[in-house]
Amino acid sequence: MSAPVFEACDVGAALRQGIARLSAAGVEAAPCDARVLLAEATGEARSRLFAFPERPLSAAERAAYEGFLIRRARREPVSRILGRREFWSLDFAVTPDTLDPRPETEVLVEAVLARLPVPGAGLRVLDLGCGSGCILLALLSELDRARGLGIDSSAAAVEVAGANAAALGLKDRAAFQVGDWAGGLEGRWQAIVSNPPYINDSEIEDLAPEVTGYDPRQALSGGPDGLEAYRVLLPQAARLLAPKGLLALEFGAGQADAVQRLAEAAGFGVQAVLSDLAGRDRCVIATPFTRG
Repeated sequence: MSAPVFEACDVGAALRQGIARLSAAGVEAAPCDARVLLAEATGEARSRLFAFPERPLSAAERAAYEGFLIRRARREPVSRILGRREFWSLDFAVTPDTLDPRPETEVLVEAVLARLPVPGAGLRVLDLGCGSGCILLALLSELDRARGLGIDSSAAAVEVAGANAAALGLKDRAAFQVGDWAGGLEGRWQAIVSNPPYINDSEIEDLAPEVTGYDPRQALSGGPDGLEAYRVLLPQAARLLAPKGLLALEFGAGQADAVQRLAEAAGFGVQAVLSDLAGRDRCVIATPFTRG
């Protein structure tokens, strides 16, 4: 029998070995990821676990950590290993059927909250391409009298979003259904949000292994120029957004001008283009255009 790959017997040694292995595999955030995975393997809070580096690991803890390290070294994202991702300080279940929520998408949530009027009981939010439901549910967690609907073309993603709503205590105010963007929807919405697929098809294989190997392709593929989804959803959003409503769309690198033009052609007046924490243009805020 060959010797075990993982030989650490206490927290400090396990962390050092984990960081070394992940670094050798090209994982950029190796120290952070090793800490998260070791805490998950032991079931202890990180603040307590790493205060006692001499704490011994049980055989079961060592085996669990070893399994996590093997998966992360293959470039499986930590969120996929754990089955959850924190977004807007909330825990969301993620599966192979949903896009892994990115921290930069929180810019969109923040922008919508900052621009909506004080919500009344009639505030309705529509999330197109909802995936895990993270955007809609983050908004509803702050807008305690609002209700929302999330649409996704994937039935499996809709199921995940519904489960997240239930876990967060929001199922009474959030509904999810399968659909082709907003096709067939009626009524008026005070806010419409979306993080549609925006990657140019020719560029998908050049993305990090954590993306190409684990995010569903339909949540990435934006067609030959990355803008196919916007051409479909913007005219639909123009039909459904209330006269004083708010549209918020995320987009990819270098797409700000093109998305603004598409929004204006669909009948929107662009109010702002906002950057994420890395300084990259990330989302556009628009309202229905009115002639004065």
